[in-house]
Amino acid sequence: MREESQESQHDRQPDRARQSQACDADRQEAVQSQPAAEPAESPVEPADSAGAPAQVPVVAVVLAAGFGTRFDARNPKQLVAVANKPVVCWSIEAFEYDPRITDIVVVVNPQVRDEVECLVDEGGYAKVRAIIEGGAERVDSTESALQMLADFGIPQDAKVLIHDSVRPFVERSSIDGCIDALDEFDAATVAMASTDTILVTEDLGDRKVVHAVPDRSDMFRAQTPQAFRFKTIRHAYELAAQDPDFHPTDDTRVVVDYLPDTRVAIVAGSESNMKITTQDDLEMVKRFAFEATRKRAIDRVQGMVRPDEA
Repeated sequence: MREESQESQHDRQPDRARQSQACDADRQEAVQSQPAAEPAESPVEPADSAGAPAQVPVVAVVLAAGFGTRFDARNPKQLVAVANKPVVCWSIEAFEYDPRITDIVVVVNPQVRDEVECLVDEGGYAKVRAIIEGGAERVDSTESALQMLADFGIPQDAKVLIHDSVRPFVERSSIDGCIDALDEFDAATVAMASTDTILVTEDLGDRKVVHAVPDRSDMFRAQTPQAFRFKTIRHAYELAAQDPDFHPTDDTRVVVDYLPDTRVAIVAGSESNMKITTQDDLEMVKRFAFEATRKRAIDRVQGMVRPDEA
């Protein structure tokens, strides 16, 4: 059942029986009449009769808790429609239709929670196990998701992909690239090689001056998802919480700063995986909607076919 408050996040098991009066008052009454949920079970399937190891969960955490003041404080960008579909739905569907993703957690702010719950119900996104509330900053939202996963006993070796909901057109190849990279590394991030020269600056009075010009071949622009073995990202955040100067805006940086011996693999990104920050970005991203619709229709059909039937 979807968590109803931050306090209940640690006491109740998330499932598909969501209670949303705004969506369906009758359904809410029916759900409330059901017996209490059983204690949370391990999300890992047991080994088969031949003793083959079970596949670890692959969990997508979709961060939709930003308030987007640079976009339009009165019109949250997560809910703005692109090609007649809200941005947050595009992002959820990228993982919903990837058969390698087992579970989805959506992190929201109170301002958009009711509407996101309705959108998830209407979209029939069966992999969305929980919608929880985040915090004032991105790191707070990530920590909320990690805490929820820990409370419900996610395995330490589970694969966790953390994605910004305002990157609605992430490519399937980037998602699968992260999943594959975690077979070799404990952390990975989607990124694109920089086509511009990057300048490292320093302050000189009231003016910035160039301090260094790194080799452009080593410069990349970070995107999401950023992927981790659960024990890795959880431990990095535990260490970061002890640092009073902890204010990163990027999950990869938490690992780089607090687990410096952990290598973070680069997974190829794409131009379509751009982040919507301003109204101008929204206009630019619309051109990716048609191709994304085509590709995801194919993914959806393929995901309906079991491997032994392919």
